[in-house]
Amino acid sequence: MIELLCFLSIFLLILSVLPFSKNQHWIFRVPEFLMLQITILQVIVFGISWFWAKGETLLFVLQIFQLGFIIYHVFTLIRFTKFYKNKDHRRPKHASELVRGIAVNVYQFNTQFQKIIDLITKEQPDFFITMESNTDWEKAMRVVEKDYPFSEKVTLENTYGMHFYSKLEILEVKTHYFVADDLPSIEAKLKTKDGYEFVFFGVHPPPPSPTEEKTSKERDGDLLSIAKKVKSHKIPVLVSGDFNNVAWAYSSQLFRKTSELIDARIGRGIFATFHAKHWFFRVPLDLLYHSKEIFVKEIFTYPSIGSDHFPLGFSFFIDRENDEQKEEIKTLENGEIHEVNQLIEEGKKEKSDNREEVATEDEI
Repeated sequence: MIELLCFLSIFLLILSVLPFSKNQHWIFRVPEFLMLQITILQVIVFGISWFWAKGETLLFVLQIFQLGFIIYHVFTLIRFTKFYKNKDHRRPKHASELVRGIAVNVYQFNTQFQKIIDLITKEQPDFFITMESNTDWEKAMRVVEKDYPFSEKVTLENTYGMHFYSKLEILEVKTHYFVADDLPSIEAKLKTKDGYEFVFFGVHPPPPSPTEEKTSKERDGDLLSIAKKVKSHKIPVLVSGDFNNVAWAYSSQLFRKTSELIDARIGRGIFATFHAKHWFFRVPLDLLYHSKEIFVKEIFTYPSIGSDHFPLGFSFFIDRENDEQKEEIKTLENGEIHEVNQLIEEGKKEKSDNREEVATEDEI
């Protein structure tokens, strides 16, 4: 039993240490996703070990380090719970009407089209974006287009297709390919029914994993390119989609600082969206960031639609006269600007050897 506890303790400590490295290989980045699960296992191992630690110097020392990481992880994760301070902003009369949106990775090989159609028909969001949507998904979603006259469709078969549908008027729309010509992101300038303008970015960079990209270079370069683009806008901005990253990751902090946006999860909850079919390994990959003029009223997940992701729902209003959220904005520190530019260049130079023009389910 002592040997097993020592092994588990060392293994969990290694997983806790790896994310501190800035190495972009998936071995260092994947444990970053699993901070919550690692913490739960550490608490269990720590609790059991104290019954066996008497006279066992190695096990005792390991638990001291274990406790240190438990405290660090809890301190990090508590910001993404309701225990962390978060002011509830009431919508004043001069603000925009409440706007509702949905972001969902449909999983390209999911054929349960009717589930997402039923969700959209029932919820009637003002806009929604689908990721991993290919030709089959585009055809299936035509039934909702009568309610969503504005759209931008990027139909791909490589699991990075993206479709944006809106009831709100689209004033301008662009599809960007910041780091690769098969990795799109959508930028849409929208106008609410009561005349407020804002920009929405839909994102879906590739993840670092043993089955997809070996490193996070493309992901980091793509997201930081979007962050720089966001910062150039003078009107309110909202960014959502499958980030293939978690909010507490170092690269997410760089995204937040570069874009000078606010993480909508802080003070509200983790809202894990992936993996829909494996409850213990669920992590929040579908994120939501917004500028200080946008006040998020709700953020939540919907039930499964047959994908490996849960749909992410949110509502917000725009108030350009309220500066209360200004203090939540973080900015880049000395040296980080160069790091951001370097990560973007590395992302552009990275060439994927694992992304086919037409993906098959066995490859995912």
